[in-house]
Amino acid sequence: MECKINFSGRSIRYTEEEIACVVEAMQNAEPLTQGKYMQAFESKFAAFQGVPEGSCFTTINGCAALELSAQLCNFAPGDNIVIPSHTFTASCYPFIKKGAVPVWADIDLDTRVVTAKTLEAAITEKTKAVIVVHLYGYLADMPEIVELCRERNLILIEDAAQAIATSIDGKMAGSFGDMAIFSFHSHKNLTTLGEGGMLYVKDPKLAKLVPMLRHNGHTPYSFPQSEYWKPAMGNVDLPSLDGKILFPNNMCLGEVECALGAKMLDRIDTINAQKRERALAFIDALAEYPELAFHRVDSPRHNYHLLAARMTTGSAARDAFMRKMYYDKGIRCVVQYIPLHRYDFYQKLGFGDAQTPNADAFFDTMVSFPFQHWMSDTDLAYMLASTKEVLESLRG
Repeated sequence: MECKINFSGRSIRYTEEEIACVVEAMQNAEPLTQGKYMQAFESKFAAFQGVPEGSCFTTINGCAALELSAQLCNFAPGDNIVIPSHTFTASCYPFIKKGAVPVWADIDLDTRVVTAKTLEAAITEKTKAVIVVHLYGYLADMPEIVELCRERNLILIEDAAQAIATSIDGKMAGSFGDMAIFSFHSHKNLTTLGEGGMLYVKDPKLAKLVPMLRHNGHTPYSFPQSEYWKPAMGNVDLPSLDGKILFPNNMCLGEVECALGAKMLDRIDTINAQKRERALAFIDALAEYPELAFHRVDSPRHNYHLLAARMTTGSAARDAFMRKMYYDKGIRCVVQYIPLHRYDFYQKLGFGDAQTPNADAFFDTMVSFPFQHWMSDTDLAYMLASTKEVLESLRG
């Protein structure tokens, strides 16, 4: 079976300038990790986000940033987190590893993300933290969610892995919460050679712990050294929070990746705008086909990291549509994000119960179209024409 348009694992093609910055870092970085390029990327990212200098930290990937945020929550036995069941698994399991019990929140069927209302329905007296995932590139209604978390005195963590550079009234995704994470994975609109991540920490007290937690517990000595090699170049210590030891990790992002990330910040707004313009054109061209329900947002609140729709005529029709798109047209659409409570992993841990009808309904009828930034106009036009033809054929 020839696949004419694949659901690519790579979202971005790099420009000559971006390639040149990678080569420059390869040639000149000293050392190749934890150096000036990391510092420059973290500083530039904080400025881009409109958050204080020293509050953003690169990590090897987005999951590593989630691991660090889970450590900083300092969970006690029995603490709950509220998290959408409709998300990628990495949004959740780092918190379970640190002792939290997940309580699944439903999503809004149209926006595909949580709301203050769906989160509130899942909050209990044991809830300590709320994780909001800006899935598909859409920034959730953070002003209302911030207000809810403040009223309940809950830690608010944004998983903005897919939503870089989206905003509400100029305030960026990942700047609303107490902590936030970003991913620069190969699929994302900003990607650093396959993997990469960023952690934002609002509280300066917690932010001071991150360098030790990220890099093996390394820290300067607390006393003046008589000579730079005595007793060693630096100390290794155990970071602690409220009297609880936090074991360190090795989650550093390399200098070459940091150099590229800083450079790509220069065109992320352009990438997002181009993807949004194409998505809206595709959606509008299918306005006469209510069988596919898209989420149409003509503002910086959506970066269209993914182009997903819901088949309003049901799961069997969805399967028939995908079958014809692939076998007749050579277009590989996919289905993403099984509600986590339906995975063996979470069921075996005892977290298989959920009251999330919208998450289940959306997953059972969703279609995600190939939508890499580098898709040609010819391929996009072919995918649009094929979509119309398949929908017409299914109408009989």
